[in-house]
Amino acid sequence: MQAFEPLVLALAQALRERGLKVATAESCTGGLIAAACTAVAGSSDWFERGFVTYSNEAKTESLGVDAQLIAAHGAVSREVALAMADGALAHSKAQLAVAVTGIAGPGGGSKAKPVGTVWLAIARAGEGAQAELLQLTGDRAAIREQTVQRALQRLIERAEPTPGG
Repeated sequence: MQAFEPLVLALAQALRERGLKVATAESCTGGLIAAACTAVAGSSDWFERGFVTYSNEAKTESLGVDAQLIAAHGAVSREVALAMADGALAHSKAQLAVAVTGIAGPGGGSKAKPVGTVWLAIARAGEGAQAELLQLTGDRAAIREQTVQRALQRLIERAEPTPGG
């Protein structure tokens, strides 16, 4: 987790300056984003909670993701990532949330969604959630590490004030 410390410290500063708290909703990373955040002393000031929703049932029960949405698009999809991020906000006291769902491998990939396919979504209270598709390479550990790094980077960006705000 030390590899992420500079990003986590930057995130902590951005959140503290704006009085924001963050929540995580993780599937393929299994709690690694939350672990990176809470590895830093003082994270209780800005880290509100983490949801590890590895199964489809957990996504539905813990985050309120519609089971029909998962059935229609698959757990690894833009739609589910956005719903997970929105659900993390709705089921926490955070103002900022990140969600990740993907295929870390080595199995589970397909032609349409190969290993390394990850959807990352960020939601901020009062704003629309945004999602991006990541196509990562490497083994399972590398894919998960890259996902955590990108999630922290995107959280820092979304913690910044909105233009004109």
